[in-house]
Amino acid sequence: MSLTQGSGPLGGSPGDANYTIQAPAHRLLFQADPRRLRAFVADAVVLDTVRAHLLHETGIRPVVYVPLADIDERLLERTDTKTHCPFKGDASYWSLRVADELRADAVWAYEEPLPEAGWLRGFAALYFGCVDRCLVEDEKVDGGRLRDPYHRVDVHVSSRPVTVTAGDQVIARSARPTLVFETSMPVRAYIPRGDVNAGHLRPSDRTTSDPYIGDAIWWHVHAGGEMFADAAHSYELPRAEAMKIAGLVCFSGAGISSELGS
Repeated sequence: MSLTQGSGPLGGSPGDANYTIQAPAHRLLFQADPRRLRAFVADAVVLDTVRAHLLHETGIRPVVYVPLADIDERLLERTDTKTHCPFKGDASYWSLRVADELRADAVWAYEEPLPEAGWLRGFAALYFGCVDRCLVEDEKVDGGRLRDPYHRVDVHVSSRPVTVTAGDQVIARSARPTLVFETSMPVRAYIPRGDVNAGHLRPSDRTTSDPYIGDAIWWHVHAGGEMFADAAHSYELPRAEAMKIAGLVCFSGAGISSELGS
């Protein structure tokens, strides 16, 4: 369960309970993460820390903050960019410069945070999309963001019927789906390709990476003379905890309906 999303205990819509939390509607939790975290631009080590923290904030995915001292100060260039958060204060920004590479406004910090977020003093956050790669210990971070330790992915084989339509045409039926239950996400049904009517799937060039499941390939769906671009995806070699969906297909996107029976 995520702490700060959906029905999590610090989320915006907590579930039924026999207690109340006396706290602001918008909640912050700053929690130490002992994993070693490194980030690189080209071959330069931008960040190397074992003192990272995760900032859990109501309705927002956790953000990694690290001591500003653990970011190579030789690569930092302060910019004029400023932003304001009503819960944390005013943020200052720095760009990263590595040789001829400039990653604009890649780092931010609350140098004088609001008193209720005073523990952010001395810490900074990094836009992981601005670096070339990052590692947790010696493993690459999938999807460019650190995994939330409270985020769960449960995978269960089911016999509930699934019917997939594209437009008005049924393109798949299955009585052997594998269902993925993931924190703050709707239930997703993955079905064997043998249960998809022949000729409806065409490979797409699109690929994506998910830090909880792995690397996905995408498929165009052709039905009734129409093409539904990137309307299905599959994980050919997912992470160990999601291995049951290896090679199975999940349908989504505009014009696609996937109906799960009871």
